[in-house]
Amino acid sequence: MAAVTLSGGGARAAAFGLGVLQELKATRFETQRGETTLLDEVGLVSGVSGGSILAAYYAAFGDEVFTRFEHDFLLVNFQSGLIRQALSPASTYRLTSPWWGRTQVLANQLESVFRGTTFGDLRERRPWPRLLVTATDLTTGVPFEFTPEQFALICSDLESVPLSFAVAASSAVPILLSPVTVRNYGGTCTQAQGLDMGMPLERNFSARVLHRIAQSYRNAKERPYIHLVDGGVADNLGVRGLMNHTIASGSLSDTFGTMPPSSVHKIVLVTVNSERGVATGIDDSDRVPSTGQVVNTLIFGAGSRFSEETTEMVKDAMQRLEGELREARGRAGSPFAADAELYLVNVSLHDLEDSGMRQLLMDVPTAFEILPAHTHDLEAAGRLALRENPEFQRLRRSLGAQSMATGPASPGVDTP
Repeated sequence: MAAVTLSGGGARAAAFGLGVLQELKATRFETQRGETTLLDEVGLVSGVSGGSILAAYYAAFGDEVFTRFEHDFLLVNFQSGLIRQALSPASTYRLTSPWWGRTQVLANQLESVFRGTTFGDLRERRPWPRLLVTATDLTTGVPFEFTPEQFALICSDLESVPLSFAVAASSAVPILLSPVTVRNYGGTCTQAQGLDMGMPLERNFSARVLHRIAQSYRNAKERPYIHLVDGGVADNLGVRGLMNHTIASGSLSDTFGTMPPSSVHKIVLVTVNSERGVATGIDDSDRVPSTGQVVNTLIFGAGSRFSEETTEMVKDAMQRLEGELREARGRAGSPFAADAELYLVNVSLHDLEDSGMRQLLMDVPTAFEILPAHTHDLEAAGRLALRENPEFQRLRRSLGAQSMATGPASPGVDTP
């Protein structure tokens, strides 16, 4: 059982994350069912902002991500096309309407990337892996997940929602792009189970938090509309919601309670962080920072600091879950086999050993379009960062896995 979370960071995040997926696909090992790859064992892929473009593409088209994603998004001058569409006469006229914002132009542009695929299409054609795209509720500042559970709360139908709409909402950077609006029908249908999954509220903090979030959507008279912005505002790593749901369930045994006895041998969480880091350049001068510098620091710098906190929170939570796993594995009726293990694989641009290449790639702007050379270097960096990750190496040894070559061994180095 494995999950992959892909952070925000525009096309930089999509390219770096693609490299990680390539390395997961290249990691092969034997099971009772025959040979498989680590990527084929991923049951959930989560994405925020730029990472959501890659996550949704892989969820929709599977291994086509390795042959077509560059052609469909990374190498097609996507941002230039977006600007042209925004300046077209039709869009210029529509943008004068208070009910049609700049992010709608982005959603229209993304339609060609996802070929009109809806969440309903995913359920029918590719139910595995499950896709989790996260935006931010502008009013409450909490994550808004494009999941059946979230849409049941607002008495709406996720299946008719295009992937392009969800990804555009997750990528709607405040100020630069307009919020995306969702109609709330909460309270007009048979009440769905809350985001807290019905867990006793006294059990833990996460269950109470999820309950409060759920309650905010259950009265459409008070909140008839929900305005969404970039998911990175609430959680740029796309992992907090996943951890909150796991913790709110009460225990690992509850989370995996529907699995057959002794069927779970490995629980793997791969988090991919493509952030640039905290910008400190404004501290080099006593001049008053410009408006652009302030906006850049507030949007991207604050998110990076919050992500550091999230990473530490996840580490603490995983340590507690590891203790639970040791107690539960091998017991009669337990879903966990006697040799069950938990792995937290944090992959980050910051981990690249080559300081020059690391700085070069971290300086790639957060935008929908980057240079082709940067695209290929970021993909190679993603492969290398995962391959050299100590926790990933421990997992590979445990699986007896072998790696198949997928491209350049390191950024800036061509395959001979």
